[in-house]
Amino acid sequence: MTLSDNIRHIFTQSIEAKQQALAVLAEPIAHGVEAMVASLGNGGKILACGNGGSAADAQHFSSELLNRFERERPALPAVALTTDTSTLTSIANDYDYSEIFAKQVRALGRPNDCLLAISTSGNSANVNRAIEVAIEQDMKIVALTGRDGGKTAQLLRPADVEVRVPASSTARIQEVHLLAIHCLCSQIDEVLFGQSD
Repeated sequence: MTLSDNIRHIFTQSIEAKQQALAVLAEPIAHGVEAMVASLGNGGKILACGNGGSAADAQHFSSELLNRFERERPALPAVALTTDTSTLTSIANDYDYSEIFAKQVRALGRPNDCLLAISTSGNSANVNRAIEVAIEQDMKIVALTGRDGGKTAQLLRPADVEVRVPASSTARIQEVHLLAIHCLCSQIDEVLFGQSD
């Protein structure tokens, strides 16, 4: 196969992953929008966390809320817990890497807040510790996962939301996570500010 053939194959795999996800994720994403809108409407904020590509997704999400997505509107409160290297490295050094998000959630999280927890496997120890602390803080949780949901799926309460991508490839899961994030941003804007022109 040529490089172009390989690239077409990757595109096809991505399209197929999104088509499979469409069949099962529209409703969970809608529930995620509702949870986040409820938090924002009650004066809360959204804290987001993940590792690697999922850390980038957490930052992507928070930037879309804080600045703007596809329309002009007031800034919305969101914080990516992945960006403060002094905080991340001090917690990892003084305690443990598994605590880097949990300690931030404990300090910053409030009952009206929402945690966006992103893990392609559902088995990221630091993301799951953040979920445990968010539960202690009586926060809402929206989790983006893949595969079988891992430990994340076991931690979530019935009122929490899991957006589980039905795929096993990390790359395909991350691609669908990005689409889910754009759906969340788009529909949060629509619910809070009405349909765009």
